[in-house]
Amino acid sequence: MASPIQSIRVAILIFPDVTISTAYGMYDLFKGVGRDWGFVTTGVPGIPLMQPELVAVQSETFVAANGVRITPSLSIDSFPDPHIVCVPDVFVVPGENWAGRFTHELDYLRRAYARGATIATACSGALLLAEAGLLDGWQATTHWGYCDYLRKQYPAIDVHPQRALVASGEQQRLVMAGGGTSWLDLALVLIARWCGVEEAMHVARIHLINWHSIGQQPFARLSSPLQTEDAIIANCQVWIAQNYQLPAPVALMVQRSGLPERSFKRRFQLATGMSPLEYVQNLRLEEAKHMLEREELSIEAIANEVGYEDAGFFSRLFRRHVGVTPAAYRKRFGGMRKALATGVQQQHYRGMRR
Repeated sequence: MASPIQSIRVAILIFPDVTISTAYGMYDLFKGVGRDWGFVTTGVPGIPLMQPELVAVQSETFVAANGVRITPSLSIDSFPDPHIVCVPDVFVVPGENWAGRFTHELDYLRRAYARGATIATACSGALLLAEAGLLDGWQATTHWGYCDYLRKQYPAIDVHPQRALVASGEQQRLVMAGGGTSWLDLALVLIARWCGVEEAMHVARIHLINWHSIGQQPFARLSSPLQTEDAIIANCQVWIAQNYQLPAPVALMVQRSGLPERSFKRRFQLATGMSPLEYVQNLRLEEAKHMLEREELSIEAIANEVGYEDAGFFSRLFRRHVGVTPAAYRKRFGGMRKALATGVQQQHYRGMRR
């Protein structure tokens, strides 16, 4: 941890493909470290402990993702020696060829890391670390929607899609948050590391930040069942989407394909990236997640509805793939859905009374 009297220089790296809400959110949290707790509790601001800056290749105003105009504080050449560099999420399609788009940003990350800076990324921002070669041989995470791409495109990286936060690299100077608002966890970790745990707790209490203790796995969609150009396998995909609850679904797909079993399984794996059994399990578990959110059926009844006679086996499989038990999933996401629906109903009712 740095000395509290030292102002910690934080470069928040921005560019036209960046999502601005995360960039500004990080700026606000870091700007208030040491300052806001006294302001809120006593009316007297404290001494700021961090110096965040929005830095870009050029200092001119540009239009970022979602059409927001943003003006950097400084160019990267004017802020060459930060203690921390933060990369917000990047608005790029998984698998999109973006070679050459971030040449200067990647060089900046490499130079900062070589000088001893901590590099922190939110969500898909980890893709820049991967492209810079900084994650080779290390553990990493990113938004669950980009994990498959990260693993396939950069096989030297040990990807952990279930984790909301990963610290790795030399002296754990590469810190990555998963998807969505897990960047808040990332910011708190950086504040705790550089300014002390008490300061991080102050920020969490001011902003009502809940730690993502369950990781990002329960929020994730299981591997997407993408359609394939293999006509036989595509026909089986369409059929199994409506019949996954039947007994022995893989055997039924083999029969439907007209192929020998070994040939079918090999072609299915090649076409979808999953074995037929994994594919069926993903379909079943996704449907179970929807039912747990929306319906009041027992866990046993839901297991039967999606094709599992043994509720105990279903529960163990669900926890292994989703990261929490079916009951815990229902409590968190079913409760969230009910709260949102209640809010919509109340708003509608108030509107009718006007």
